[in-house]
Amino acid sequence: MNGYTARKDDLLRRLRRAEGQVRGIARMIEEDTYCIDVLTQVSATTKALERVALSLLGDHLTHCVAEASAEGGPVAEQKLREANDAIARLVRS
Repeated sequence: MNGYTARKDDLLRRLRRAEGQVRGIARMIEEDTYCIDVLTQVSATTKALERVALSLLGDHLTHCVAEASAEGGPVAEQKLREANDAIARLVRS
């Protein structure tokens, strides 16, 4: 079971909202909306996706990484490496 399973409905709701925001941005472009207004919506959508990513990361750390750390060994090392790589990707984006 994934760490986010208990919060799946919330995550899906957030993703559907972000999906709607992206469609709204496309519509703004089609309608030649002022650049700054489009950029404002892009920023809001980016933040919404970042919140989803941070939520998933938190779930991964408290579930998958914590469980693997308790077991120890190569699985723990792999989960820690995965978490570190995921954090690095989020920081770079």
